[in-house]
Amino acid sequence: MNLIKRALSTGLLMAFVVAAQAQTWPGQTIRIVVPFTPGTGMDTIARAVSPKLSERLGQPVIVQNTPGASGNIGADAVAKATPDGYTVLMGANTMLIASQLYQNVPFNPVKDFSSVSMAAYGTLMLVSNPKTNIKSLKDLMALAKSKPGFISYGSPGVGTPHHMAMELLKSEGKVSMLHIPYKGTAGYVQDLLGGELMVGFLPVHVAQGFVTAGKLNALAVGSAKRNPAAPNVATLQELGMKGLNVDMWYGFFVPNRTPANVVSRLNTEIAAIMKLPDVQSVLTKGGLDASSSTPAELTTIVGQDYTRWGKVIKTNGIAAE
Repeated sequence: MNLIKRALSTGLLMAFVVAAQAQTWPGQTIRIVVPFTPGTGMDTIARAVSPKLSERLGQPVIVQNTPGASGNIGADAVAKATPDGYTVLMGANTMLIASQLYQNVPFNPVKDFSSVSMAAYGTLMLVSNPKTNIKSLKDLMALAKSKPGFISYGSPGVGTPHHMAMELLKSEGKVSMLHIPYKGTAGYVQDLLGGELMVGFLPVHVAQGFVTAGKLNALAVGSAKRNPAAPNVATLQELGMKGLNVDMWYGFFVPNRTPANVVSRLNTEIAAIMKLPDVQSVLTKGGLDASSSTPAELTTIVGQDYTRWGKVIKTNGIAAE
């Protein structure tokens, strides 16, 4: 009984401290945790935003890379951090995938975070090697249906956006193709260009260069609307894959129970930063389209995508290697 009373007292004291700090927030350094290595899309966004956020809040804002387990280690650290607004997660839809690929993940990406704002989108392009004579999505689907398991496609690894986008396409098209996962992007792209792989998804800004050079065929983009980097390439939805959107997205999150006024202030400042031309320019060079949202809008997207990717993972029996 004493243990229960002590636990309740500790919980109430912590809630009181957090509430008191919220009234004077921000009063110290803010950490943006990036659960992947430097140079990734998440890292690019965090480092573009951090100095601007520091200027607006009047406090240092540092970026901390905490990679491991496809982002699960960094995300878990933020989920367990004190919900006081001083620890922020630079998240992405990959955390909704990774948290369902691994066994015994110690956090729930839907319940353990409060959404702050969307930050950016990244579009994937479906491409084929010219040696295959697959010149359109129609060609791809016809060949896949006539020869189940014959078409090989690659990805930088199990559970990556490239892999999951193709799994969703396979499910939608009711076709079977052979997945060959690589340990990273370099080998995957090399074999796609060399013809060892037949098809695959690549970030649009990477793919378009190879398409222009005649090294790959563009079949479709996975976004809801055409991408400015490849305006002549139709979307999967335009080509008959109704409702199929495989865009990567990136957003800011804080631990659940972070005070509402702190979340609101972060949302206001980040939304303003994402509209700055110099920030948009940095992101565009990295193949990202700056964006923002209300916390509620991002929460809705998180819930929908968690369910959508969970269904793909379960239906296809996908697990982390």
